[in-house]
Amino acid sequence: MFLRMENIVKDFGVVKALDGVSLTVGESEIHGLLGENGAGKSTLMNILAGIFPPTSGEIYINGIKQENITSKKSTEAGIRFIHQELNTINDLTVYENLFIGEEILNKYHLLDKKAMIQKAKEVFIRMNIDIDPQEIMVNLDTSRKQLVEIGKALLFESKLIIMDEPTTALTNKEIDNLFTIMKALKKEGVSIIYISHKMPELFEICNKYTVLRDGKFIETGDFKNIDEKKATELLVGRSIVEETIKEEHKKGEVIFEVRNLSCSPHFENITFQLRAGEVLAVTGLHGDGRGELAEALFGSRLLTEGEILMNQKPVNLKKIKKVMQAGIGMVPRNRKERSIIKDLSIRDNLSIAHFVCNHKQLFINRKEEIERFEKNQKVTRIKVGSCEDYITSLSGGNQQKVIISRWLEMNSSVYILDNPTQGIDVGAKFEIYKMIHELAKAGKSIIVFSAEFPEIYKIADRCLIMYKGKVNAELTKDELSEVKAMYYATGSNMEELK
Repeated sequence: MFLRMENIVKDFGVVKALDGVSLTVGESEIHGLLGENGAGKSTLMNILAGIFPPTSGEIYINGIKQENITSKKSTEAGIRFIHQELNTINDLTVYENLFIGEEILNKYHLLDKKAMIQKAKEVFIRMNIDIDPQEIMVNLDTSRKQLVEIGKALLFESKLIIMDEPTTALTNKEIDNLFTIMKALKKEGVSIIYISHKMPELFEICNKYTVLRDGKFIETGDFKNIDEKKATELLVGRSIVEETIKEEHKKGEVIFEVRNLSCSPHFENITFQLRAGEVLAVTGLHGDGRGELAEALFGSRLLTEGEILMNQKPVNLKKIKKVMQAGIGMVPRNRKERSIIKDLSIRDNLSIAHFVCNHKQLFINRKEEIERFEKNQKVTRIKVGSCEDYITSLSGGNQQKVIISRWLEMNSSVYILDNPTQGIDVGAKFEIYKMIHELAKAGKSIIVFSAEFPEIYKIADRCLIMYKGKVNAELTKDELSEVKAMYYATGSNMEELK
C-alpha cells in the first residue's frame, strides 16, 4: 500500500471541511476520488500535498508515518499535484513554467536553458503533443496550458500523481492521449488519484473509487462492482431522476436573428433564428469555431461580416454594454478566467452587470445589493456562508450559479451559455438544467454551446452542428442522436458527397 490516510479531520474556524476521512491507494493503481463540489476532495488532496496541515489524523507513505508533512516533504516522497486551477505564469515560456522551482543548473551554477528545453521536448514527445518549449504561455489556449501542467508532473520521478479535473478543457483526442499516458504510468508502478465529475471517464480509466460527501467518508470499492446510477446516488445521497422534457417548450415569435455572421478564419456565413422560449444547442468538435461564435454573439469578438438582430432591430456589437442593454447575457466558458472576478465578493460578482448597465447613483447602496443577492439566491439556490466572502470561497457549481444570477438580475431575454456545466458535479448540473427549462418556460431564449451529447439531449429543442467553421446540420429534438451528431460533427456527410 503506497498511501494510507486515516481519520483526517480539517477545521477552518467553525467549519469542519473534513470529518474523519480515510483513503488508501495501492501501488500501480488509478483511484477515482468522487464527490460533489464542496465534498472535501480538494481539501484532502491539499493536506496530502502539504499545502496545509490536518487538524488531526495520520498519513502513511510507503508504511512510514508522516509527521508535519509540508509541500517539500510531499514532493520528495514522489507526490505531484496537478491542480484544477491552472498555476501557469503567462509571462514566462513553457519550459520556464515546467521547471520553475526545480531548474536545471550547469557546472557554473547558471540556468541550463538548453538542457531544460531538451527535457521539455522529450516529455511532450512522450505525451504525443506538439508544444514549443520556448513559446510564451500567454499564447497558449486553456487546453494547451492544462497539458503543460500535466507535462510538469511527468518531468520528474513521481510515485503518486494527483489529477484534479485534468480533462475539463481538453479535446476528446487529448483526453485519449492522457489516458494512454496514465495507463503507461500505471504499468511503470506509478499510482494516480483521479478527481473528475465525468462518470464515463471515471469508469473507463479508474480501478477503485472512494466517495466523499459533505466532508465525510461514504464508501470505497472497485468500479467493476457499481454502475453510474449507483455512483450518482453515492455522490448526492439520494436518487436523481433525470427529467427530460415530455413536451417541447412553448415557443413564441422570433426575437433573435443571426444573419451571415463571419469571423475569419474561425467561422463563416452563420445564419439562424431563435424564438422566445426556445433552447438552441450548438455542438461540434474542437476547432469547429463554436467558442469564437459564442464570443461574437456577445460582441466580444470582432466580425468580418454579418449582423445580429434583436426584436428585428440591429444590435450594436461594437460595445458590449449596448449588447447587454439589448437584452443579451452571456455565461462564458472557463469561468475561472472569463467570468468570476477573484478579488471581489460573491455579492459584487453577482451585481457587476447591474453596475455596468443600470447603476446611475454616485454611491453603491449596500442594502440594495444584499436584497438583490438574496432575491437571486432563492431562485438559483446558491449555497453560501456570507455574500461578503470572496467568490473563490465557493465550489465550482455555486460560482456558476452566481454568474447565471448575474444575468437573471439583468432580466436578459437571450442567454448565451458556453459550456455552462464545465467542471461541476452531477447534482449542480441537474440544477442548472432545471434552471434552463424554467427560463424557457418563462419565455426566455437560450443558446447552449456544449460538446456533451447527453447534456444537449436533456435540454435542447433544436441543435446546430458545426464543422470547420460552418453549420453542417440542423437537427430537431426528434432527429437528434449521438450517432447523427458525430456524423455531422466529423464532416462524414461531406466525405460521402465527394
